[in-house]
Amino acid sequence: MLRLNPAGNLRFVQADHFEASYAGGEANVAVSLANFGVPASFVTKVPQHEIGQSAVNAVRKYGVDTSFMLRGGDRLGAYFVEKGASQRASKVIYDRAGSAISLAKPEEFDWSKIFDGATWYHFTGITPALGENAIRACTDSLIAAKERGITISCDINYRNKLWSREYAQEVMSKLMPYVDVSICNEEDAHDVFGISAEGSDIEKGELSREGYISVAKQLSERFGVPRVAITLRESISATDNNWSGMLYEDGNAWFGPKYLMHIVDRVGGGDSFAGGLIYAMMHGFDSQDAIDFATAASCLKHSIEQDFNMVSVAEVKALAAGNASGRVQR
Repeated sequence: MLRLNPAGNLRFVQADHFEASYAGGEANVAVSLANFGVPASFVTKVPQHEIGQSAVNAVRKYGVDTSFMLRGGDRLGAYFVEKGASQRASKVIYDRAGSAISLAKPEEFDWSKIFDGATWYHFTGITPALGENAIRACTDSLIAAKERGITISCDINYRNKLWSREYAQEVMSKLMPYVDVSICNEEDAHDVFGISAEGSDIEKGELSREGYISVAKQLSERFGVPRVAITLRESISATDNNWSGMLYEDGNAWFGPKYLMHIVDRVGGGDSFAGGLIYAMMHGFDSQDAIDFATAASCLKHSIEQDFNMVSVAEVKALAAGNASGRVQR
């Protein structure tokens, strides 16, 4: 998608120009992995014209394979971001009706070719929310990936501007049994599956560890998902958040360190967590090290403008090891 945002913390009504960049849930994860040195491909459809080419260029710039980005359709979806500050919340306005990917036909994607040599497949709940064609394509991809023994991860990523809670639950409940690693936050679990963290109040930033273990346990048991990862955000204000994460497997839970973040740009924060977690699991990290790496990767992303996480493995490992001072590196 095309992202447009006013400079700095200007409001939409103040802006006389917008900064342009390109991003999207799965694209953000692909860029994270490519930056970590993992060969990553991005599958989508974008227009043939120059704006579509700019989207291709944006991910290819960071080493992502774009050979499975189909071309066609009339428009690239767009979204507008107004970055909040202090007690003023950030805002996102979508303009994605009739986008090339939402109108793409399932048969356009050759999953046999796409998955040749692949070991991991990641998708988000935003993709099936785009319409019936996207649901069919997503289902086809999951069947093909499962047949090939490919590890499948899913960030539930509920967007209420795309579909209702009821329809999201109906569709996602059919897709979740294919998933090996489920990623979500407390709002996703509640909005899509009606699963809440007992003893927590997300509006007040009060989180219960036992409540999150219960959420992960319920997700795992309901859909047979072996691993569940949950991001833990305590929102002090739009500018300052506490951030952590949890990984659940076989009745055991591991929590990452809690970071107090002063936010530069929070859009893409969840995708950077997914990218960090996938990298760690692909490289055989134990459960504690995996959640520590994912949490640190996402913490660093909150300090970076735009959606892509422009950090290295060494930087993430340094933070995960406790180097959080932010001192100048010379």
